[in-house]
Amino acid sequence: MALFCCFSLYFQAITSTGTKKCDLFLAGANTQLKFRNVTTDIKVDINSNISTSSALSYAGISSSIGLTANPIVNFSGVLGTNVIALGTDISFDTKTRNFTKCNARLSFTNADLIASLALHVGNSINASYYHIMNPSTNTVVGAEVTHSFSTNVNTITVGTQHALDPLTTFKVRVNHAGKASTLIQHKWHPKSLFTISGEVDTKSINKSPKVRLALALKP
Repeated sequence: MALFCCFSLYFQAITSTGTKKCDLFLAGANTQLKFRNVTTDIKVDINSNISTSSALSYAGISSSIGLTANPIVNFSGVLGTNVIALGTDISFDTKTRNFTKCNARLSFTNADLIASLALHVGNSINASYYHIMNPSTNTVVGAEVTHSFSTNVNTITVGTQHALDPLTTFKVRVNHAGKASTLIQHKWHPKSLFTISGEVDTKSINKSPKVRLALALKP
């Protein structure tokens, strides 16, 4: 009786699923546990994969592992508030004993500014900045800097956008290599857009600029 009461307090839902597709049968089970401000979901599928996710007031954690001889273990988590947050995403191959993925990101957000720093271990580091200068005209400036560890190359891109009118937006960006691109987008229907874009290499004036036209129609 005590065990049953404990389950009734902490278990919120237990569900099972089954799907037959051709000659294959797919099944799984989900369990949700809740204690105070912590909610945990546990999922098991027919391929012997177990995944868990936990949500707290200022944090979220998820992980997964396959019940095989050499599983790949995945873990991701985020900690923070609406202003500042720190997250990570890791995958470990138990067969090769190597990390196949190891990423981390730090972000800062307020009413008119978003800044982030992302680290992709063994690959690159990236910093970005997005600032709303004038909300009424949707005037925004942004910049992004990326460093590649494998090639030791830095990539720098800056850009801006401005609403010419409530239905027309103008965007321009340029990178460290001298490539500049512009875009004008007009919304002539709530779900239909007409776009003109162009790109030019300022370091190779002899090359013809690229011009594109696009029309998106949605009923």
